[in-house]
Amino acid sequence: MNLAYVCFFIVCAVWGTTYLAVRVALDSIPVLLIAGIRWMSAGLIMSALMLATGRGLPPMRLWGPLAFLGLLMNVLGNALVVYAQQYVASGLTAVLIATTPFWQALLERLLPSGERFSKRSMGGLALGFVGIVILVWPQMTDGGAGGRTFVVGVIAIQLACVGWVIGTSYAKRHELGDNPFRSTALQMVFSGIMLLAAATAHGDWAHVTFTPRALVAVGYLTIAGSLIAYSAYIYAIQHLPLSLVSVYAYINPVIAVALGTVFLSEPFTMRIAIAAALVLIGTWIVGKR
Repeated sequence: MNLAYVCFFIVCAVWGTTYLAVRVALDSIPVLLIAGIRWMSAGLIMSALMLATGRGLPPMRLWGPLAFLGLLMNVLGNALVVYAQQYVASGLTAVLIATTPFWQALLERLLPSGERFSKRSMGGLALGFVGIVILVWPQMTDGGAGGRTFVVGVIAIQLACVGWVIGTSYAKRHELGDNPFRSTALQMVFSGIMLLAAATAHGDWAHVTFTPRALVAVGYLTIAGSLIAYSAYIYAIQHLPLSLVSVYAYINPVIAVALGTVFLSEPFTMRIAIAAALVLIGTWIVGKR
């Protein structure tokens, strides 16, 4: 089987499980440290592998673009998701992340050579928006602190989606070296530096507790979520159509909701099921070519 398709299947299978791991890690580790440790550790491991196998690191002329890509995809695209999971259940977070293909389609259509919105796309947009409103309506009308933080979490997830798709399009269109794994290694290191610097400035080290449960969760995020799946994603988007790769966003919520319900006893009501279905169907319509 083509390596690009193998990478695509890895992304579909693994990233649906990372929402559970983030939720577990948040019990004792602050947001910025979870993301910073995850990306720095994965980047250092990957860099060591590249150096040990004689592949080396990307030339310095690419360090700026790779740092920018890390800012978009890992600092904005990932850290905001971790932040949001303080207030939004892991399964619902995955459902809201499923709007990523919509943002991807919107960006592609805004580019000079992109397509314009069709009536079908507008219908899909409206359907997905209705789903999100149904999902957040009780919290929006609650008026309490819990309702406000939930809405803040939803907004953070959408901002993360925007950062992610801009980074994806940037990686697709810009030369990042002849070896995507070398580039990914350095990108993850730059992301870790930015996130750990922010965590240190925020004073997060004074509030961390490395429990065995949290360490296992961060270790899983580092190895499976970042080192393996993220590298697979970068490889896949450089060798497969974005419209195909974006399908992972429809598969991840199914895994995340199932794991959150079984292991974390997260609520799954009929309202949530209807809202999730509308978001997924609407996003599929918008992203369909």
